[in-house]
Amino acid sequence: MLRFARRVTLQQLAQIDRWIAREERREAERRRGAQARPPAPDWVLEVGIGDSGRPVYVHAGGCHMIGKHWRGVDRAQALHALAEGVNGCPHCRPDTALGLLE
Repeated sequence: MLRFARRVTLQQLAQIDRWIAREERREAERRRGAQARPPAPDWVLEVGIGDSGRPVYVHAGGCHMIGKHWRGVDRAQALHALAEGVNGCPHCRPDTALGLLE
């Protein structure tokens, strides 16, 4: 019985070692992905759904209200969009951050 208990314990340890190795691989992949990720844009244009793709809002890059459909833009493009009448996000206030007064 003791040899049987030993064999079962060794099998369980081998399973645990496989689990540990798998989790270490996942963590290494997560770290590599985070390092390879490009930096967040400074300014974002949130675009509408559908074929139009017209800008709906201008956001600061770190705004938590950015929707699913967006593209990163530079400062000049963000200023141009605001000047063309695209609304600034009421949460992050990119018009204030860009120095544009309404």
